[in-house]
Amino acid sequence: MKFVSIIMGSKSDFEVMKSCSDTFEAFGVNYEMIISSAHRSPERTAEYIKTAEAKGSQCFIAAAGMAAHLAGVLSSKTVKPIIGVPMSASALSGIDALLSTVQMPAGMPVATVAIGKAGAINSAYLAMQMLALNNEELSVKLKEDRISKAKKVEMDSMEIETIIEL
Repeated sequence: MKFVSIIMGSKSDFEVMKSCSDTFEAFGVNYEMIISSAHRSPERTAEYIKTAEAKGSQCFIAAAGMAAHLAGVLSSKTVKPIIGVPMSASALSGIDALLSTVQMPAGMPVATVAIGKAGAINSAYLAMQMLALNNEELSVKLKEDRISKAKKVEMDSMEIETIIEL
């Protein structure tokens, strides 16, 4: 079975990352979600990556705050795509996590999304776009979602718009 692995560095990341898993559920995409820390449980993290790959994980989403080395550790242990979600867990409001996640050395890529909830949701969408490369059904669902979002903007505008006719 093909699926996406979501790894959070801490239980405090769950409230935000639930938006990621909710997005997968809305599209019928399989996922696993665990807590494992690059610093506090490095052996667990490494073992999970091996196990998840063997079971069919197609990409990994890593959510971490502060030093945010989780995505980098994943990148060092697999050639599957890694998506990093910086979390706002420090006095720096996630800027430290953003910089730690996005500034990877050459050859160790991590696709980095926005800090917090928008990033959690976008990580799911980015993972689904990757999966959709070989899954026409998912590709159609993503296209339909885009059309639905565009229609919602038009409907919202119709409720308030004022247009001057010439």
